[in-house]
Amino acid sequence: MENQILGLHHITAIAGKAKTNYDFYTKVLGLRFIKKTVNFDDPNTYHFYYGNEQGEPGTILTFFPWEGIQSGRRGTRQVTEIGYSVPAGSLEFWQKRLDDHHVIYNKVSEKFGEQYLTFLDPDGLKFELTVAKIEDERTPWTTEAISASNAIRGFHHVTITSNKIEKTAEVLTEILGYHLQEKAVNRSRFVTDTVNQAAIVDLVEAPGEAAGHVAGGSVHHVAFRVKDEATLMYYRDIIAARGLNITEKIDRNYFYSLYFREPGGVLFEIATDNPGFMIDEAQAELGTHLMLPEQYEEHRSEIEQILPKLD
Repeated sequence: MENQILGLHHITAIAGKAKTNYDFYTKVLGLRFIKKTVNFDDPNTYHFYYGNEQGEPGTILTFFPWEGIQSGRRGTRQVTEIGYSVPAGSLEFWQKRLDDHHVIYNKVSEKFGEQYLTFLDPDGLKFELTVAKIEDERTPWTTEAISASNAIRGFHHVTITSNKIEKTAEVLTEILGYHLQEKAVNRSRFVTDTVNQAAIVDLVEAPGEAAGHVAGGSVHHVAFRVKDEATLMYYRDIIAARGLNITEKIDRNYFYSLYFREPGGVLFEIATDNPGFMIDEAQAELGTHLMLPEQYEEHRSEIEQILPKLD
């Protein structure tokens, strides 16, 4: 596992109302609330993390909920879909659950030999619940309403839409170690063999489509996973040598990161497994406290007064 990309680490999106976001992902989708913290650059805004039981990389969806933000527009130069993995036989359960909670969804369909159910979150972010060909053995978070036989496992894939996919495909294959698995019409599926889950990136080519606008209901960036900081810096050297503008290493408390924008316009991050989400909370207490970056701790009382209430 030396110097390898281990699939997806996390995906970060933008939301509107914090409580609406929290209620939907914990109560409707049944994800575990892994971490409640704040935006490093805007401490008056939450940063929410949702995932599976242990908050494993490859299951983590994060949000910046900005109250009153305008809605984004789906289009090219964007991540346009997030795919979650669910167990075989669970799509009927999910269709009824989405219906019961008045969630917008489409009927079950199929691509690349896998059934999936498309829906939109309250801000219009597009998801697909996919029954993977390979059984997903990751341990889910379960609730009274959602048992292990139906619960979301973690990411299955992410979809990027571009006017031309060639340069993005080069980053995936020549830098990140993915390979083209199959193609159907204008969708090309790239996979990495280093992991069994959270291993897929779909590229959709839409030559005449307008560029999207990243705002509420949009993905801000997608993060790829590496095991440690040494591997992170290995990739920094490779990406910089390709002439792409990449940041210095950034400490995000729960992982270390690099950011660069791939040629198709999507913000990519590379993030480490270490130190993980249990560096400041025990596993049983994940998501139960407001965890602040060190530089904001002295302002805790003011920040707590400003942040929207979730209960």
